[in-house]
Amino acid sequence: MFVGRETELKDLAALWRKGTASLVACRGRRRIGKSRLVNEFSRHTGGAYIELVGLPPRPDMTNEKQLEAFAAGLARATRRPVATPENWFRAFELLDKAIDNRHRTVVLLDEISWMGGYDPDFPGYLKTAWDTMFSRHDKLVLVLCGSVNAWIKKNILDSTGFVGRFSRDYVLGELTLAESVKFWKSAADRLAPREIFDVLAITGGIPRYLEEIDPGLSADENIRRLCFSPSGTLFKDFNEIFSAVFGDEAVLKRRILALLADGPQTGEELSKRLKCGNNGHFAGHLDALSLAGFISAERGINPATGKRARTGRYRIRDNYTRFYLKYIEPHIVEIEDGSYRFTSLETLPDWHATMGLQFENLIVNHFREIIPHLHIGNSIVVSAAPYRNRRNSRGGGCQIDLLIQTARTAYVVETKRQLEIGRNVEDQVAREMKRLHIRAGMSVRPVLVYLGQLDGSVEGDGFFDAIIPAQELLK
Repeated sequence: MFVGRETELKDLAALWRKGTASLVACRGRRRIGKSRLVNEFSRHTGGAYIELVGLPPRPDMTNEKQLEAFAAGLARATRRPVATPENWFRAFELLDKAIDNRHRTVVLLDEISWMGGYDPDFPGYLKTAWDTMFSRHDKLVLVLCGSVNAWIKKNILDSTGFVGRFSRDYVLGELTLAESVKFWKSAADRLAPREIFDVLAITGGIPRYLEEIDPGLSADENIRRLCFSPSGTLFKDFNEIFSAVFGDEAVLKRRILALLADGPQTGEELSKRLKCGNNGHFAGHLDALSLAGFISAERGINPATGKRARTGRYRIRDNYTRFYLKYIEPHIVEIEDGSYRFTSLETLPDWHATMGLQFENLIVNHFREIIPHLHIGNSIVVSAAPYRNRRNSRGGGCQIDLLIQTARTAYVVETKRQLEIGRNVEDQVAREMKRLHIRAGMSVRPVLVYLGQLDGSVEGDGFFDAIIPAQELLK
């Protein structure tokens, strides 16, 4: 099933009204549905579709093998004999000859960083081919897709040779919570919100993982099957996607993620723990992890000064990655030999604490879906990020799950996943608000997003300006 991406599909369809060729970039985390989006766009178009995919990296991979795969894919798509070119310009000439100007044609060059990563002249060949051949097809949309976003950005998007040539540059994110719940189909109406959110807290809104959900099974059984079985998709996928995206440069990036699994840290803190220089090279690793969708650099506005923080704190953004590192990887051996057995997930050590943090991370990632529940009117959100303020001479530090700010208001968002949520949540948030320093003229409003049974007294007290049951975010 194809879910979501209505905005992107409408925007892509609008390209046909231009009457000229369009060059499009589509980037995002692996499994996010980039190729599927282009395929769906082509299906709606009803014209010709040519999909050419780069071969994944391996030790014996060469540029010649990539050219052979390109030629074989083009022969399959066009039902022509295989003709292996000697270089990428000749390869693009073959593609150009296969495009029929009488029909709308969508061409997808998928995993382009794999395709062109073995020839430093690949970007130049592609630029020349666009200028001299592809741009002359008025009914062509050429899409460049890839999950190695750092390579695409450096070699193509930020290249002076491609300036002004792209009609669109999409960076696909997760599906919204309301879109994600559609993978449960009609069963969603029969399930407790906790079951749905526990699965989403592990998978995030990643379409490929959501496709693996069996609506007829409980959340416990789905998680057991996907995460704690040797054949489970989520048991195997992390190492596959990580090595495919980063290849030989994966070692230090893997160590960075291992440290961030314990909580957010600055680049300086990470470099000290790794005993490497906090320099441009190290920043490049952080940027690559961020572009690939694994981590996020939170540089929210300081409510005390109104200025954006100079130093960002990095956190693992991807819910699956965080869960894998915290809860699957430490038990790989037991899972593989079948000795990791349990009666229910709730009997596992620190399960509730782990899932509470997973739920928090999910809500932070989907903060835009909270905003309509805050009734902020026409006010513009200028910042939305977790907020940490260390202990200083003015008193204790504060730690806020999510601080959403407009020009005049700071919304202190507390997330809670507990079986029963009592009035102590008010005391907890009140302490954090007391330690939060804000500039003159700003208001502070506490907000609760919860999953569980909320004590009626919490609503009756009127402490929170907005109380949002998690299930409301699924609508």
